[in-house]
Amino acid sequence: MNALVETLDTTISDLLAALDTHPTARRLLEGDLDTDEYAAFLRQTHLYVRHTRPLLRRAGERLARAGKAPELARLFLQKADEEQGHDLWVLEDLRAIGRAENPAAPTSPCPAVAAYIAWNRFQVEAGSPLAFLGTAYVLEALSQARAGATVAHLVARRRIPGIERAVRFLSGHAEADEGHTEVLRGLFDRIESAEDRRAITLSAAVTAALYLGMFSGEEPTFNVAATPYG
Repeated sequence: MNALVETLDTTISDLLAALDTHPTARRLLEGDLDTDEYAAFLRQTHLYVRHTRPLLRRAGERLARAGKAPELARLFLQKADEEQGHDLWVLEDLRAIGRAENPAAPTSPCPAVAAYIAWNRFQVEAGSPLAFLGTAYVLEALSQARAGATVAHLVARRRIPGIERAVRFLSGHAEADEGHTEVLRGLFDRIESAEDRRAITLSAAVTAALYLGMFSGEEPTFNVAATPYG
């Protein structure tokens, strides 16, 4: 197996093990959250998901402009198109449980989400745009491994009124991301630059750490602009 893929898969395995033992994350995976807790998870999810499309597009544009890895540049732009509307799935889920976002009082990102946005902005602008492949791999592998079971457990437990209509985001990613990790694995085999491989590995590790940090339960101590990057 490609050494880069081995490293990334170890990162995924460690993240899954940490989520399975984290008190709050485990309760989400087991479908045991109440309405307020699930709404808080969805709100933070919306804050980072709405940045995914513009970040992918910016990474692709930067690669294309540099004339570097044209195949990967096209992939970034294609994936940006595939992500269109995914942030709206989260808002639909919030409305379904009676927790629609209030434009007059927008949610602030928790420290982990604020750091996730800042880290990926830096990479696509001033670091290695290929680093976002590490971010994408972690999130898609996580969805493939846990999203489907989480939906089943949430609906089966029915602790949240209207939950059967409030899992659009999770169920959509459980279905959509199934083949995406295999596509990325194939691409990793063709990345020869040691610098790019290090950037991908580092971004995957940062993303895994910050995703787990979403469940810390800490209130935000600073604000990041809520408008999408781009």
